[in-house]
Amino acid sequence: MTSWSQVLSAEPELAAAVRAAFAVRRHATMATLRRDGSPRLSGTEVAFDDEAGDVVLGSMPGARKALDLRRDPRVALHSPTVDTPEDDPTRWAEAKVDGTAVETTDPARSDEAHRFVLDITQVVLTTVGAPGDHLLIRCWHHERGATRHERR
Repeated sequence: MTSWSQVLSAEPELAAAVRAAFAVRRHATMATLRRDGSPRLSGTEVAFDDEAGDVVLGSMPGARKALDLRRDPRVALHSPTVDTPEDDPTRWAEAKVDGTAVETTDPARSDEAHRFVLDITQVVLTTVGAPGDHLLIRCWHHERGATRHERR
């Protein structure tokens, strides 16, 4: 299992920027898969647990997104976004984290809030490069390590 602490250790600057992108607002967007395989988008709160070194997801008891994750644990998270600052577009960022959700609550307890930790597959940070005429995409993948791309 790849934890957030491993990403932080491998790519501390990227991890800090990804965490900052998730901190711009309270609610992130989570994609799960419905029973029929179609995507479900849900608002969610994402916590970076410094003590355990994990990315933590939670939801209310019986929430559809949690039931999706129990059935198919693949998940993608997208950070909250804000408009690109007109005075300095290079301050804009969005982050994505994907992987597999591992439930840490007892699935037999239907009255308990769901808690999952993320087994991280990939972390992506997209920013506007300097000068503000291109995107800079920085990635970390658990098998391939770090990469960097520019898109004009």
